[in-house]
Amino acid sequence: MVLVMEQLGFARFSIAGHDRGGRVAYRLALDHPERVQSIAVLDVVPTDFVWKRANADFALGFWPWSLLAQPAPLPEQILSTAAEAVVDHALYHWGSSPDAFPREIRDAYVQALSSPENARSICEEYRAAATVDRVHDQADCDIHRRIICPLLVLWSARGPLASWYEAEGGPLGVWAEWATDVKGLAIDAGHFFPEEAPETTADALAEFFTGTTSNLAPQAR
Repeated sequence: MVLVMEQLGFARFSIAGHDRGGRVAYRLALDHPERVQSIAVLDVVPTDFVWKRANADFALGFWPWSLLAQPAPLPEQILSTAAEAVVDHALYHWGSSPDAFPREIRDAYVQALSSPENARSICEEYRAAATVDRVHDQADCDIHRRIICPLLVLWSARGPLASWYEAEGGPLGVWAEWATDVKGLAIDAGHFFPEEAPETTADALAEFFTGTTSNLAPQAR
């Protein structure tokens, strides 16, 4: 991402990422603080934090984390041969309205997932999340490295993050341990709230990135 933005002429930039993209975004902010002006993470908490608190709810609710991290070729074969079932489970059972995904969008996801090469790439990302990504997170925790740019946290009001991590103060409380300037709010939609509630999501991001965050709650410190 840093090299791409350099090629486009941006030495510093802001970044937003949803789910796995949020993991790319927060690692970028930690690894290249001089490059990132501000960051938004959508429906995600840090990778190693999730693994350390894994329990029965995690095993059942976040099943891709453990299944797709298994050695090749089993998870790749499951994804590519059962692409329709996997896509439908995600789109229609992760809290979002089925109306958020027109048939042609759903079919495009199925077609992409049916590719063995795409399935391999997805599984490699989950394997990294179970191994090297945890090492990197722990290394930052050990030296108390934190995200120093402004951080926006958006999460699904219908999803598990707030209830699973209530003892830590929900998503805002979790991210307050990883960043120095945290704001955020829950979006009244399922996990795919960028698709289900695009205007609400876009408004929150626009407020944050333009510095007009009157409707965003800061995390008490």
